[in-house]
Amino acid sequence: MMRFNTKLIHGGRRHTFRELGTIVEPIFTSAVYVYHHDIDRETPHVLPYKYSREDNPTVAHLEEKVRELDSAATCLAFSSGIASIRCLIDSLVELWGKITLVVPLDLYGSTLVLFRKYAQRGLIELITVSPGTDSIVEELKYLNSSSIVVFFEEISNPILRVYDIEEISRTLRDKNVERSLIIVDNTIPTQIGIRPIEHGADIVVYSASKYLSGHNDVIGGLTSLSEKVREIESQLWHSRRLHGCIMSPFTAYLIDRGLKTLHLRMQKHEENARAIAEFLNDHPKISEVIYPGLSTHPDFKISVKILNNASGIVSFRLKEEPDLSRMFKKLKIIIPGVSFGGPETIVTHPLTTTHRYLEENERKIVGIDNKLFRLSIGLEDVNDIIEDLDNMLREV
Repeated sequence: MMRFNTKLIHGGRRHTFRELGTIVEPIFTSAVYVYHHDIDRETPHVLPYKYSREDNPTVAHLEEKVRELDSAATCLAFSSGIASIRCLIDSLVELWGKITLVVPLDLYGSTLVLFRKYAQRGLIELITVSPGTDSIVEELKYLNSSSIVVFFEEISNPILRVYDIEEISRTLRDKNVERSLIIVDNTIPTQIGIRPIEHGADIVVYSASKYLSGHNDVIGGLTSLSEKVREIESQLWHSRRLHGCIMSPFTAYLIDRGLKTLHLRMQKHEENARAIAEFLNDHPKISEVIYPGLSTHPDFKISVKILNNASGIVSFRLKEEPDLSRMFKKLKIIIPGVSFGGPETIVTHPLTTTHRYLEENERKIVGIDNKLFRLSIGLEDVNDIIEDLDNMLREV
């Protein structure tokens, strides 16, 4: 049986050819396959293939690899992370009817906007709570609904809260609700940091554009289902097929290639992030440093208990109001941008980019203000990152 790091390289459904001696999974570009009339293909991953909007060999290879990495029953790949979440909520509503969706406010901005669109259409009841495990647990204790879905990010974006999946799962089980499940967005820690299904999650989603691919050159999403919710797979596959948002084979190839070095990259991302967090902690222009690996983090005890890697995101808050234009012009290595998880260090101002759609009172609850910045720590020499950061902070 392969160990985890070996699965990153050798896992998946193989379509290599012995006669050619290939060791890299091919990119299958065929849109159409020979049709066999005696096979019913109205279910996922049925061989032989029919049409690449439904299934594709390169994509299937990646799906099988991620399934193994997540200790899941099955996995489906999508054209983006937000597409994977949309198809998932569509599927749950189709199967269960109206659901009660409980989410903390410290979600990625577009995810929260998407959920609010569903609520406006009357498809879900959306309940938002303050960030933190305790807020979710308290809400669940008194919530009265026959279909409860809890969705949160393990580590959240951008205030980096760490959620105790086991406690939330235990609380939900104790309610004996007719239908319930926990969905964890595991984009920031990846499987290197935690495998949520092993801690009680039912479904895991990823923006594969980030650490899984690791090079800022693809857009993709992945959804892994535990055995408990295996029956959702067929509906989820139909939703992907009808929305036309299967991952492209080129994207699947690049993500598969990225996974082969994920363990090495995450180790370096974390190493650099810890050094940056310590540097910022002592900087006279900084009032707060947020990093799960620091003992000052509000969820440090949870982090130590469940995370094997604290990932490479560091958020910080300035003492004074920033002049973004002046600050960013001083940067020579660090890139002002809105994504994370690649080899390049990227600085983000959440208030004006990723979380600008939050209402003012919600931003106060989460802690997103004009002084908050998010750093995606890359793989450069850490001293070069520190020097560039210091030059930028001199302009505050």
